[in-house]
Amino acid sequence: MKKQDIPLNGGRERGDCMNKKAQAAMEFLMTYGWAILVVLAAIGALAYFGVLSPSNFVPNKCTVQGFTCADFELTAGTPGTVTLYLTNNMGFPTTNVTVSLKDQNGNECCAAGDACATDASFNNGEQLGAGSGYQFTGCDLVSGQRFQGTVTVTYTNANTGVSHTTTGDVSGRVP
Repeated sequence: MKKQDIPLNGGRERGDCMNKKAQAAMEFLMTYGWAILVVLAAIGALAYFGVLSPSNFVPNKCTVQGFTCADFELTAGTPGTVTLYLTNNMGFPTTNVTVSLKDQNGNECCAAGDACATDASFNNGEQLGAGSGYQFTGCDLVSGQRFQGTVTVTYTNANTGVSHTTTGDVSGRVP
C-alpha cells in the first residue's frame, strides 16, 4: 500500500467527529433548555397567583416636603379613613395651614362639604392636627389593597406673610 492510499482521517467516514460534537451540543442545549423552561414556568405561576406581586415588596411611605410625616394610618371601609401625623419642620412658624389628600384616581378624600383639614398656626417643630393628626374620610380603602395618595399642604410663612404650597405622597397597604 502506498502512502497516498492511506486516508488522512484514519479510515473513518468524513464528518463522524463533527456529528458526535453536534450531538453533544444538542443534548446540552436540550437539557438546559428544559431546565430553563421549568424555572420560567415556576416564576410565571408565582406571578400569576400574586406571590411575586411588586406591591407586596413596596414599603409604606409618607413624605411631604418641609414637613415630617411622623406616621400615618389607613383604615379600610367605605368611606375609609386616612390619618396623617405631620410636624412643621420649615424652620419658621406657619399660619393658615390647609391640608388636602387625593387618592390615586384624583378624588378628594374629604367628607362632602368639608373644607378638609384647616388649622390656624403652628410653630416650627409643632405637630399639626393637635396631636390627633389629620383625618381624611371619603377614600375607598379596601383591605389588602394598596393605597396611593397625594398630600397637598398650603401654608403661610408667619414671618413674611408669603403663601406656599407643597406636596407629598402617601402609600401603603390597607390592613
